[in-house]
Amino acid sequence: MKKIILFFVILLFQVSAFSEVKVVTTTTVIYDLVKQVGGDKVSVDYLCRGDQDPHFLEVLPSYMLKIRKADIMFEIGLGLELWAPQLIDGSRNSNLKLVDLSKGIDKKDIPAGKIDASQGDIHPYGNPHYWLDPNNVKVMAQEILDALSEQDPVNADYYNSNYDKFVKSLDEKMKQWESKMSKVKGKPVIFFHASWIYFAEHFAVKIAGYVEPKPGIPPTPSHNAEVINLIKKNNIKFIVMENFYSDNAPKQISSATGAKVIKVPVAVFGMDGINSYIDMMDYIVNKFSENI
Repeated sequence: MKKIILFFVILLFQVSAFSEVKVVTTTTVIYDLVKQVGGDKVSVDYLCRGDQDPHFLEVLPSYMLKIRKADIMFEIGLGLELWAPQLIDGSRNSNLKLVDLSKGIDKKDIPAGKIDASQGDIHPYGNPHYWLDPNNVKVMAQEILDALSEQDPVNADYYNSNYDKFVKSLDEKMKQWESKMSKVKGKPVIFFHASWIYFAEHFAVKIAGYVEPKPGIPPTPSHNAEVINLIKKNNIKFIVMENFYSDNAPKQISSATGAKVIKVPVAVFGMDGINSYIDMMDYIVNKFSENI
């Protein structure tokens, strides 16, 4: 009898050791972090492509199917993925663990007072674009480590080792990024959308204004004129925009001022060759430092 019990214990351990944790992520940045921490012990897929606006995602049955197969779903949170609850409900996955990676983030741009549609795309709990600060990515990776270790305790040491390697490589890259961004420190920059508060504070870049009059509100001729005056007055060198937005208004502003329009990816796979979070940040930092 003891031999039979021992056999099943060993069998259970082997099944646990060799079965992958199934994960789905809302964005490709999270996808990359799960790959970094989870390695070959995790099967991971994502919903929103890197070249899509993560605020808006069409609700499709194929996305529900991905969630139905998952053990864990990771999201940015803070109202970025307003489409997620409908997908989760449609997946009919009662065992799904939903992990909001914003829990440990020092949140910025939390609106005060009454919020209504006239204010544009306002997030009541804070600006959700926190992954553009590399320090916040460490917080995200820690949350992923904790969730994977809880789901799969047999491989917790493996996940911890991968996490340590990732953080070490990220720390090394941060030294390079901060060195390159030192020439941009304190310089005024125009951005298209209100995605950049975390990035700007980390690298001490001054946000001079936005092409959008309010978050998610299309640019107007009168607002374009205000931005043109602002650029001329402050000798602003460039306009930074996410590569999935229309560049019609930035181009008009550029032709009137000479300020260069810089399109950047803000997600993994957002452009060719952007295959990791570090690739993405390399691209963004290089564009800033080359055009100042």
